[in-house]
Amino acid sequence: MKIKTGDNVKVLIGKDRGKTGKVIQVLFNKKTSQHFVVVEGLNVLKKHMRSGRQGEKGQIIELPAPLHASNVQLIDTKSNKPTRVGYKKEGTDKKRIARVSDEFID
Repeated sequence: MKIKTGDNVKVLIGKDRGKTGKVIQVLFNKKTSQHFVVVEGLNVLKKHMRSGRQGEKGQIIELPAPLHASNVQLIDTKSNKPTRVGYKKEGTDKKRIARVSDEFID
């Protein structure tokens, strides 16, 4: 997976297009073999929760929903621009690189 938890990403498609945020969680759906990311403060949904007990009030919870990994792009730390991710071998380690600046991400 080219995007990992803790990366800063830019949203390319959807209601939050152009906004940036930090990746909280990376999800993988085994059934469809697709990757999803949850970005902090973006793609926020309102979920209406029913009360658990009698006499208790229901509530509305706001939570960030997953975005498909193809709809976000990693932001290069050096140039602060969206970039594609590539890989280079350094010794025996395989490391991620930003295609814009050819700098190591990790």
